[in-house]
Amino acid sequence: MNVVTTPSPNESAASVDVVLPCLDEARALPWVLERIPPGWRALVVDNGSTDGSARIAQALGATVVREERRGFGAACHAGLTAATADIVCFCDCDASLDPSDLVPFVAEVLADEADLVLGRRRPQGRGAWPPHARAGNLALARLLRRRTGLRLHDLGPLRAARREPLLALGLTDRRSGYPLQMVVRAADAGWRIAEHDVPYRPRTGASKVTGTWRGTWQAVRDMSQVLSESETGVRA
Repeated sequence: MNVVTTPSPNESAASVDVVLPCLDEARALPWVLERIPPGWRALVVDNGSTDGSARIAQALGATVVREERRGFGAACHAGLTAATADIVCFCDCDASLDPSDLVPFVAEVLADEADLVLGRRRPQGRGAWPPHARAGNLALARLLRRRTGLRLHDLGPLRAARREPLLALGLTDRRSGYPLQMVVRAADAGWRIAEHDVPYRPRTGASKVTGTWRGTWQAVRDMSQVLSESETGVRA
């Protein structure tokens, strides 16, 4: 069960909601939240933090959503279901990505030039994107191209789309496959999907997924399963 804290009066009028899945990101939260564009609402989805992340996020003006079920997809989807704005964005909460880079993404969706806009991560400095994580991402991008025909280079977490169509995709993955399932189902539904370069910085703290080979290949396995299930659905 997810619990949403009571928003401040001005939050209900937010034009854009930014979903920020969070697991022990106390050090990164101030940097991330101060870069949320004016008029947008930050939805910090606390996925079981023990470092006071939820308290810090609330003190900094974010709406905190609590998702007890562990998993990146679980946190993302809890944020999506808690969102109320027409446009919903997603961004990691570890200071590797700047939420202000979402501004042109949202403009593209509002102008009806794209249905889903993704950020292609461009590493800034050493250690921003470990070789094993980059290799796993490249392998999945190739599998995605073979499955959908989309010539994407990255399956990164920075993205923007309209809320109601996102909910209509019926996303079911609650682990690392969630971002890929979103793209696959959007492609199957005939969405216009765009990709733009964004700076990718060394994250604050240790990665829960791509910090190790084991974590990376667990994510690859989750995403490969999503592709396999989708292919089965298409053949049926």
